[in-house]
Amino acid sequence: MRVENIRVVYATKTKHSKKIAEDISLALNVQAQNVTDNPRVEETELLFIVGGIYGGDSLPELLNFVHDLDAKKIGKAALVTSCASKKQGQTKVRKILEEKGIEIVDELLCQGSFLFFKWGRPNQADVQEAVDFARRLQEGL
Repeated sequence: MRVENIRVVYATKTKHSKKIAEDISLALNVQAQNVTDNPRVEETELLFIVGGIYGGDSLPELLNFVHDLDAKKIGKAALVTSCASKKQGQTKVRKILEEKGIEIVDELLCQGSFLFFKWGRPNQADVQEAVDFARRLQEGL
């Protein structure tokens, strides 16, 4: 069953998450919104939350945004996480969503970079992996 009511939000410091979110939103024909713009999230069947891991954690503005979500308006959430180690997910975001009773359908760990570690990542193949992940979720829920 194809999901039609989708939103994509992101928080970024390095613009990696913005690039990933914009490519996902283009593929799904929706608008990516930066959480620092305080977007209103209306009734949403599937919310993609795109963010990076900085110093071992999600950005505070992303955590605040997720904390302020109205669980009655969100059907499910999917996380797309840019991380230099490609091993650390958005643990605090996940915890907040779970406490609100918002189901997390999946999380994709996308290769990121930090300083010279994994320089040039996420690259186009990494971003395409995120787009393919989003399309699969859109088609498969």
